[in-house]
Amino acid sequence: MPPTTATVTPGLASFLKSLKTDSVESSIEHFISLLKRRQIRNSRPCAIATTQLLLRVVANFKGRDVGKLLRRIREVGQRLTAAQPREMVVGNMVRRVLGLIREVAEDGGDADTNAMSDIGQSPQPQHDSLARPSLSSSISTFSPLRHGATQPMDSSLHSESLADSIDLAQRPPLLTSHTSYAAPSAPMVTSLFGLFSHPETPSAASTPTGYHSPNGKATTLTAQNLERLGDSSAKTGDLKAEVLEGIRELLDELDQSDELIAANALDHIHSNEIILTHSASTTVQKFLLAAAKKRKFTVVHAEAHPNDHDATHATILTGKKRDTSEDSDAEDRWKPLTAAGITVVLIPDSHVFAIMSRVNKVILATHTVLANGGLVAAAGARMIAKAAKVHQTPVVVVSGVYKLSPVYPFDIEELIEYGDAGNVVPYEDGDFVDKVDVDNPLYDYVPADLVDLYITNLGGHAPSYLYRIVADHYRVEDINL
Repeated sequence: MPPTTATVTPGLASFLKSLKTDSVESSIEHFISLLKRRQIRNSRPCAIATTQLLLRVVANFKGRDVGKLLRRIREVGQRLTAAQPREMVVGNMVRRVLGLIREVAEDGGDADTNAMSDIGQSPQPQHDSLARPSLSSSISTFSPLRHGATQPMDSSLHSESLADSIDLAQRPPLLTSHTSYAAPSAPMVTSLFGLFSHPETPSAASTPTGYHSPNGKATTLTAQNLERLGDSSAKTGDLKAEVLEGIRELLDELDQSDELIAANALDHIHSNEIILTHSASTTVQKFLLAAAKKRKFTVVHAEAHPNDHDATHATILTGKKRDTSEDSDAEDRWKPLTAAGITVVLIPDSHVFAIMSRVNKVILATHTVLANGGLVAAAGARMIAKAAKVHQTPVVVVSGVYKLSPVYPFDIEELIEYGDAGNVVPYEDGDFVDKVDVDNPLYDYVPADLVDLYITNLGGHAPSYLYRIVADHYRVEDINL
């Protein structure tokens, strides 16, 4: 009898196993093919696969050039996003890794290295508030109020009033002009005599490394700058190790995201409430189970026909999705809601509006959260949100921060993915199918005005506050891959 070989279904589990043996380039092509064939789909599997792949790319990178590493990650990100543009979480994780590399490089002194490489050029004076270094507590560049900060003064207006003997190139920057980032401990210059007696050693009030002086002239190459250059190049030896550690922290964030979201359940779900939810979502189920430990309430579950109704039924009955193609080795099996003492009522999507008057709260899962506060969720979510708006029922969306994308929905139609039309009208009804056009959208776009609260692994946030989270997690230069 010939030995039986177990067939492995292509998916997240098989891809993670192949990462250990395949080369980096073959792993990239493998992941691209899985994305195109939709064998890895939905936010969390795509985020895990992307992060693990980038971890392998960084680990196999040779050299210490930060610019080359950034270009390598950006190149891989462009190929992955082009393979499946609607899985925005792939681009999110690429941007997070790019921002991580920039942050590690800046902390390790690579900003000094880049500044030294620019010496010899004669840049033009820059009088743009966007070119100033960002403050940790200042207005975000994503905010429409970013121009409300003090605009830098033009140093040419003051040059005529100074004596001809004063060299503007040697003069320290004024604390009230371009150097709003100067520390309070910096020595104050109160007279012209102090300009000539100012110490030669760089102080905290000088122009930070990597930025031009107020008069537009580059910093001169001194012996002290050469010594700092040597120290910064020595620090770059640990760049790769710190980036790898940061990527592993991103993987830990993905693993702990649902638990951190569920920790807020008792603050939002109260006893004897009727909660309406939709489709089969691991995040929503864990959120409800966390509240069920100390609360007694009723859950009304819309089945999300025709795409997710099988998974919804399996989630309610056994606590596990039937579609295991996302992650066949997942250990996140949970008890069904009924086993936790929750009364569950399964309804078709057509009954949502009729029962909404009895519902106290709507809890929705999401596929992607956009920078304007809107979201892309399973088909039927917009209908539920609009019904809740009519009945003044609060809509709460649970989502990890990794789903938050810096992309704005300029073209909503591009965000919607369409599935098999045979799930709506069977192909056996040939006479009927020939006479109509049948669409089966897999996702809906829900605008921000239909959402009352987002609950992430960082806590609860209003839709209007999401721009701040975007600014904290993504760098401006990495938004456009």
